[in-house]
Amino acid sequence: MDEAFATGDEPGFSEQERQAIQELGAATVRGEKATIHCLTIVGQVEGHQLLPQNVKTTKYEHVLPQLAAIEESPEIDGLLILLNTVGGDIEAGLAIAELIRGLSTPAVSLVLGGGHSIGVPMAVAARLSMIAPSAAMTIHPVRMNGTVLGVPQTFTYLRKIQERIVRFVAQNSRVSEEAYLGLMHRTDELAGDMGSVIHGAEAVEMGLIDRLGTLSDALGALHGMIGERQ
Repeated sequence: MDEAFATGDEPGFSEQERQAIQELGAATVRGEKATIHCLTIVGQVEGHQLLPQNVKTTKYEHVLPQLAAIEESPEIDGLLILLNTVGGDIEAGLAIAELIRGLSTPAVSLVLGGGHSIGVPMAVAARLSMIAPSAAMTIHPVRMNGTVLGVPQTFTYLRKIQERIVRFVAQNSRVSEEAYLGLMHRTDELAGDMGSVIHGAEAVEMGLIDRLGTLSDALGALHGMIGERQ
């Protein structure tokens, strides 16, 4: 077996690394050229409210300290972020996206399957964003759960949250704020809803994502960035 997975005298993951994969969806792979930390962000991003046990979630209190530790670790050369999301807490998602954007450690994101709603800012926050040819990104306006008061202040609050998301995406991709808002507000694509489903090649063509590719492409790009930094 490749020495990339060896942490002791025998090849394979250690018990501690297996536990990290099971509980945090993370693994640190030590190769001959570089040490890569792999972080998965899947399902719904769980924020201040606990989601049901039968819902696949990524807890932001698990991701935030990992990102801080990656930035401070002298052993980790690069970060690979694997994304397959179905939305979640906006505040938590933006917090994760801001930390990814603030990393000096080379980071590449790879959208697999789907990048839904708040998954878009997290994808574009990496220094280089990639999407698999079979993947798609769903873009729609901000939603609010629970009791909603039908007063002007509620609509102002939702508009301001949406402006934060749109501004972040536009600043970290080649899509303008106007174009991204247009994707959010389309009424002819989603049944009984508004928004857009953007497939892999289309996301690259419009400038939302940097490149089309899969795992080997993402790792190759990340190793190239690490080499340039070194």
